[in-house]
Amino acid sequence: MKHMATGADALTLGRRIRHARKGRGMTLDDLGAAVGVTPSLLSLVENGRREPRLALLRDIADALDVTVPDLLDDEPPSRRAALEIALDRAQQNPAFAALGLPAVRPGRTVPLPVLEQLVGLHTELARRATEAVATPEEARRANTQQRLDRQARDNHLPDLEALAEDMVRRAGYTSGALTHRAVSRMAEQLGFEIRHVDDLPSSTRTVTDLAHGRIYLPPASTPGGHGLRSLALQAMAHRVLGHERPTSYEDFLHQRLEITYFASCCLMPESAAVTFLDERKRAKDLAIEDFRDAFGVTHEAAAQRFTSLATHHLGIRVHFLRIGEDGAIFRAYANDGLVLPTDVTGAIEGQMVCRRWAVRRALARRDQATESYQYTDTPAGTFWCSTQTGSASTGKLALAVGVPFASAKWFRGRDTTVRHASTCPDEGCCRRPPADAAARWADASWPSARIHQQVFSALPTGAFPGVDATEVYAFLDRHARVDDA
Repeated sequence: MKHMATGADALTLGRRIRHARKGRGMTLDDLGAAVGVTPSLLSLVENGRREPRLALLRDIADALDVTVPDLLDDEPPSRRAALEIALDRAQQNPAFAALGLPAVRPGRTVPLPVLEQLVGLHTELARRATEAVATPEEARRANTQQRLDRQARDNHLPDLEALAEDMVRRAGYTSGALTHRAVSRMAEQLGFEIRHVDDLPSSTRTVTDLAHGRIYLPPASTPGGHGLRSLALQAMAHRVLGHERPTSYEDFLHQRLEITYFASCCLMPESAAVTFLDERKRAKDLAIEDFRDAFGVTHEAAAQRFTSLATHHLGIRVHFLRIGEDGAIFRAYANDGLVLPTDVTGAIEGQMVCRRWAVRRALARRDQATESYQYTDTPAGTFWCSTQTGSASTGKLALAVGVPFASAKWFRGRDTTVRHASTCPDEGCCRRPPADAAARWADASWPSARIHQQVFSALPTGAFPGVDATEVYAFLDRHARVDDA
């Protein structure tokens, strides 16, 4: 059976047939007699419930004195038809069906203002459903599942690796750090111009103007720094990867993973990065600080990129930790057997790491300008790690990259004599105060607890969580007017 070949959907086609039929003053019986089919079949066609064969479509077009392309136009024939189609589609949505409410048949007896109101209500409900964010528990579960998925793949995404490698090579990259000029060329090849402005909306990191082909970035704070290159690449990644507006917090997190991974692949292209790391491994002189300096990125960017290459290319299982000055995990990854602290949902964010672990001890070091090294004996085995401290807007932080004892032989700092033992999650390791101290102070102290205000905050709303759309659209209008003037 040969059916129509068209981009128009069945519902729009049916409404165009009905519009043309009524315009000629024909009933379903009249049209059925003219084309040799039953009125009931035509009714199914007009209501989008049956797709006509191409031969029947031609007969209908001839009977209505229109062309087949007229009927296949993907635009509804009138405002009323557009509203009827929108209402039909809204009432076919599973979310509406779940309410158990009767459907309204958008026939000619329904006044136009009523159609306007019903479609407006459905549109608003759909918008709110799209912008409804996960509860904090759901968000943590989504983030946990994403981390476990990365762990199962050794944090290596070959499709993104290949895509990034191709793009940077076409932009002229050969070796070393990816230049700002190469990033600009990549944007130009996608049809975008990079602009630095000092009035970006406070709720955004970048804004992309799809209508005018512009990527707005903040002004350079550190000449030659890696941050602006990374932001530009992440903005481009949404276009390169064909992202649609996120429909859930899980979708938003997945997109964020992909764009940050893509940017990392561009800043430290797989071929050049693996060549560099493989040479250092053969020399038994692997060091995150050297990897960082070779590609002109931050220590954290280099550490995270190392996790995506170490297992797949070097055969080294690895863990990464970033903690705040209070010892709480901000970000972590492990496929080497290190047992990360988790809550009941399996989430690691906000969990306290052991005081004996190197990443926690590094925060108390006097010399925090260079990497430090430590072996740590744990119930899961002995691990070696290198740690670098730094600071962020939220305070001090520490970054650690570690491996099982047997793999320490490939790294600079393996000869350290610093070694500590941890029995966490046993509370007697570092969480339970000594019995004599508890006896002295349990009833003789009253600390004033610091309130973590974030525990009272709702998860950010919106398709792009936390982004102030009003502020963003005002920003785009402002810059479009300046350019059009």
